Amino acid sequence: MKLSSSIGRLRFSFSSVKEVLAKANEEKSGDRLAGIAAETEEERVAAKQVLSELTLTELRCNPVLPYEQDEVTRIIDDRLDAVQWQKIHGWTVAELREFILSLDADGENLVTLRALTGEMAAAVTKLMSNMDLVQAARKFEVVSRAHTTLGRRGVLASRLQPNHPSDSIEGIKAAIFDGLSYGIGDAVIGINPVFDTAESVENLLRETNRVIEQLAIPTQNCVLSHVTTQMKAIERGAPSGLIFQSIAGCEQGNRAFGIDLAMLQEALELGRAKCVNPGSQVMYFETGQGSELSSRSHNDADQLTLEARCYSLARCFEPFLVNDVVGFIGPEYLADGRQMIRAGLEDHFMGKLLGVPMGIDACYTNHMSADQNDLENLAMLLVCAGVNYFMGVPLGDDVMLSYQTTSFHDVAGLRELSGCRPAPEFERWLEGNGIMSDGKLTKQAGDASYIARLAAAAV
Repeated sequence: MKLSSSIGRLRFSFSSVKEVLAKANEEKSGDRLAGIAAETEEERVAAKQVLSELTLTELRCNPVLPYEQDEVTRIIDDRLDAVQWQKIHGWTVAELREFILSLDADGENLVTLRALTGEMAAAVTKLMSNMDLVQAARKFEVVSRAHTTLGRRGVLASRLQPNHPSDSIEGIKAAIFDGLSYGIGDAVIGINPVFDTAESVENLLRETNRVIEQLAIPTQNCVLSHVTTQMKAIERGAPSGLIFQSIAGCEQGNRAFGIDLAMLQEALELGRAKCVNPGSQVMYFETGQGSELSSRSHNDADQLTLEARCYSLARCFEPFLVNDVVGFIGPEYLADGRQMIRAGLEDHFMGKLLGVPMGIDACYTNHMSADQNDLENLAMLLVCAGVNYFMGVPLGDDVMLSYQTTSFHDVAGLRELSGCRPAPEFERWLEGNGIMSDGKLTKQAGDASYIARLAAAAV
C-alpha cells in the first residue's frame, strides 16, 4: 500500500490511510481545529493523489475506527452486500469516481446497493469538484415512502418546522397553517421541542396529529426529542408518524448522544409496530459535519469521513428521512459560506451514493461568516443535484433554535424555479383544497387564515 507522493520537488509521506483521508479533505475549520488538516495546498494535492490510487479493499481493511473497537464500524462492515462487493473490491478510488461520473441517469445504480463503506464514499468525494458532486448526486434516485412518496425525480419535498420557544400549541398551529398555505409539509411536520419529557412530547404529537386528521393531510408528524423520550410517549399511545434521533459516525459519538445501536434497533421495532405510518420506513436521522469533534470522539478522523459513516449507519435502519444540518454546529467546524456550500454538496452526494433519502438543512448560525446569499446558493445547487427535501421555517428564522434556514417561500420559490412539484399525494391534497393548481400556488398561498378556516370547518 503506497502512502507517499511527490509534488514537484516536494515529497510527502503519510503514516496511515486515516491521515491520507484527513489531509485530502477540502479545507474545513473543524479539521484544522482538530490538528489533522493539510498544512499546505501541496500537501492536500499529494494526499489526493495517494488516495486516488488506494483500492476499495485497502479502505475496507483500514477503517478510521478499528472493527474490534467500534460498533458502528462493525455494523457497516457486517452488512455490506457480498455479491456487489466482489464486483468492485479491486477498484481504485479513481476508478470508482470515473464509474460514478460515467453512469447514465437511468443506468444501474450499482454502487448504492450496500457495497460501499463510509470511508469509500468519503474518499471518492474528496476527489470531486462541486460540479462533479452535483452531476453525480442527481444520478441516484433514493425513494422513501410513508404517507407520502419522496425522492422521485422532479419532486422537492419539505419539512414543516413550526418550532416555538415555549412549545405553545397555538403558536405551533399558526406556523403549521402558514406553512401549509405555501405547500410545505409533505416530508414531515416536525417540531424541535423545548421540553424533553414524555408528557410534553405526547401532547405535541396528539395536537399535530389532530391537525393532520382534521384536514386529512397526507403527511407524518414527529417530535425531535431524544429517542427514548419519544419511545415512552409512543408506548403511552401518542400518535407519531416517525421516530427521530441524531446520530454520529462512531460508537463514542453516539454515546455522547445517549444512544447505542441496540437502542436504535429497539426504536425501529417499536416504530414499525406502533407508528402512524403505512410503511416500514419509520426512522428519521439528523447528522452534521463536526458533531464527533464537538464531543471529542473523532479519534483523529476528519469530519467528512465521519459524516459519511453516519450515512452508512443510517441505511442499516431503512430511514424515511435523513437530514444533514449542514451549517448548524457553527464556525468552529465550517468557518464560512464557502465551506458550508462545499459541505452541503459533499454530504448530499455521499448520502445518495450510500442509498439513504437525503435532505439538507441549508442553514447557518448567526456567528458564522455566511449570509442569506450563501444559503440560497447552496439551496439552488442542491435542487439541481436532486435533493429530496429542505426545511421550511417561517421567514427562514427559527425563533426557538436561533439559526437561519430555508423559509416556506424559499421552498415554494425553488419549486417554481426548477419545475419541481411536492410529493404526489400531498400535491393532490393541495389541489383539492385550492392551494395549488397544475403545480403552481394559487392566490390562497401565504394566507394562514385560509387554512385555519379549513381546519375550523372540519371540526
